[in-house]
Amino acid sequence: MAKEHEERNVRHHQWGAETTTQPLAIMHEKPKPSRIVLGYVAIVFTVIAWLVYMITMILTLFVYNDHVTLRFVIEGVLYLGIVTTLIFSAMVYLVTRQGALHRFLQHERVPRAMLDEHFSHDYDKGITVLIPSYVEQPKVVEKTIWSAALQEFPDEAVVLLIDDPPHPKTDENRAILQACRGLVPKIMRELSEPSHRFEQTRQRVRAELADQTYVRRSIVTQCAEDYRYAAAWLERKADAWVIEDHTDDFFRDQVLLALARDLRLTEQALNEATMLQQQIKPERIVQLYNRLVWIFTVKGWSFERKQYASTSTEGNKAMNLNSFIGLMGHRIKREETADGVFLRDAREGESPDFVMRDSEYVLTLDADSMLLRDYCLRLVYQLEQPGNERVAVIQTPYSSYRGAPTRIERIAAATTDIQHVLHQGMTYYDATFWVGANAVIRKAALGDICVVSTEGPRTIRTYIQDRTVIEDTESSVDLGYYGWHLVNYPERLSYSSTPPDFGSLVVQRRRWANGGLLIIGKFFRIVKARRAQGNPVKLGEWCLRVNYMASIAWSSFGLMFLLAYPFDQRLLSPWVVAASLPYFLTMSSDLKRNGYKRSDILRIYGFNIVLLTVNLAGTLKSIQQGMTNTKIPFARTPKVNDRTASPPLYVAMPWGIIIFSALVFYADTLSGNWGNAIFAGFNATVTTWALLSYIGFWHSLEDMFVGWLRWFFVPADTPHLWERITAWRANRRAAHDRANGVRAGTLPDRHESWRDTLYYGDRQMVHESRPI
Repeated sequence: MAKEHEERNVRHHQWGAETTTQPLAIMHEKPKPSRIVLGYVAIVFTVIAWLVYMITMILTLFVYNDHVTLRFVIEGVLYLGIVTTLIFSAMVYLVTRQGALHRFLQHERVPRAMLDEHFSHDYDKGITVLIPSYVEQPKVVEKTIWSAALQEFPDEAVVLLIDDPPHPKTDENRAILQACRGLVPKIMRELSEPSHRFEQTRQRVRAELADQTYVRRSIVTQCAEDYRYAAAWLERKADAWVIEDHTDDFFRDQVLLALARDLRLTEQALNEATMLQQQIKPERIVQLYNRLVWIFTVKGWSFERKQYASTSTEGNKAMNLNSFIGLMGHRIKREETADGVFLRDAREGESPDFVMRDSEYVLTLDADSMLLRDYCLRLVYQLEQPGNERVAVIQTPYSSYRGAPTRIERIAAATTDIQHVLHQGMTYYDATFWVGANAVIRKAALGDICVVSTEGPRTIRTYIQDRTVIEDTESSVDLGYYGWHLVNYPERLSYSSTPPDFGSLVVQRRRWANGGLLIIGKFFRIVKARRAQGNPVKLGEWCLRVNYMASIAWSSFGLMFLLAYPFDQRLLSPWVVAASLPYFLTMSSDLKRNGYKRSDILRIYGFNIVLLTVNLAGTLKSIQQGMTNTKIPFARTPKVNDRTASPPLYVAMPWGIIIFSALVFYADTLSGNWGNAIFAGFNATVTTWALLSYIGFWHSLEDMFVGWLRWFFVPADTPHLWERITAWRANRRAAHDRANGVRAGTLPDRHESWRDTLYYGDRQMVHESRPI
């Protein structure tokens, strides 16, 4: 049946895109000692090459140069500064990668029996999975919910935080909202049958094994039959799933069928034990039944904060999460007011309308992400090991879905998988950042960083800061101030979507580039405060965190200067190339080990040049935000089946870089400035390839033409000039009348009930200046 669906939904793959949907192994390959040694060699070689270059340039061009001019000094200092920051980022890559290799070498996967033993003895802690969603495609959200609902945990609840407008204006958005509202009840109904069966069998088996030393053969056979039933249930679900893209392949193969295969292995082991007449202890059989119950038993509902007037009106993911987290564990009373429904704490002796669930752990999961089996079990197990009491957040930095149908999605996925390795290395230096797509959070830690504020009649609890659009990064810094740590679990257990076209990638990367410069100021203040507390930030952590928050800014500006400004040829040196060579060689090796090509390093270079304007725009937005002290809207990454149009500026700039680099190449070739000529020619070639491969020739022209055409047209619903003048005159006349004591009437335009008047008072006087 699945094969028929695949034939019916033929997916177009670009030339050069991925053809395999098989993801990388859950466990990272243990590095050989020679690989670790070569990593140290690369670090030492980079440092030596940079030192030789700096000493050579300072001595030959500044100290022993009798013809030094002010312009040359400024130009030289700028060039040396740019080279130093870029090599610093390359060094951070090498050092972080080295930390990841050490972690992969030391990590051992926890055996299944140890997990079962840990959670079987009257375990009473719970986990609440929060899935924030905003106008997401229902099928995308459904896969995410299923991957969370099938997690094995003793007490789990899945909450879909729907942030869609409660009264959509279009038929499409109304259909999306209704479909998303029905997802959780639908999944709960499907799980109810196997959950009820396994719970009943577990209770019966527990009663029969109460005083037994060993398990009867019939009970082992029944347990094997139940595992067979569970695996068959998952296989039927997989066969019925309609395959439309590579994420559907992943959901079917890695979420449903992989769990079914795992259960089949247990079934086979039980049948083999029965056939060999081996004895199994009663505790182990109970643990096996616990596993079946925990997999198929989950609570679930949806929550829409926009239906309540008491929650924050900020339109971003952070406040969507904060609105629910702030209610957890509270006895809630609904109260109808003229402004809408308020949720408040029930007073002493007052019967609440409902009691919101509370739990020890909170799992945040993006609506386009999926978790593999054992995610909750293994991460919570790690949190509860001795020595991890001050770990606030544990996560597996997400990997990319394989089988990308477009070239740009494949290269974006390659950068994602490289970042996964680097994040693992950051934990080695205690410099972990919360990535945001998925994380298990200790709720007590969120209480430490909670900020309480008021918005009119609303009391807002902010756990995850929304001052920037990279809210998880700022929260990581806040947690560090209170002595909490963050950890990346060294396995591949989570996956998330990568933008499939340039337009949607622009939205995502512009958001990523914004906010780092704002947060770095807070980090420096925390560094000073921790030094005063006697808990100083170590040098390794300091370097990695500063690079993480500021490297996009200095790399973008630095590369722009190198591309646009004709630096003196004497500043160029083979030692610059030598210092950067280990970075490119190790990254090409890492790409190969992650299932890509070594030559993809050149494609990533072109990819970054095409995104140069996007990163600059995000950086400049951070500077503007810091100067105005304002928040910027949270731009969600579009997830549509068709291509997302790009703003004309971001498409025009790559063309500008190509043309400018070609002209520089021509001019420097004629003048014999071979260093700059080679650099300009290389950039022109690589950027041309990137533009044609990732954006497309006709798509780029279409986006520029449509974008510029919009500047000459005004939407039909925009008021004409005369209408705006008339409205301005009416407002001015009304202001004049109020100033001269002319009252429009004795009653407000909006008639309120007596309850509202007693509760609020005269709300119109708050907004108008009226004579008494």
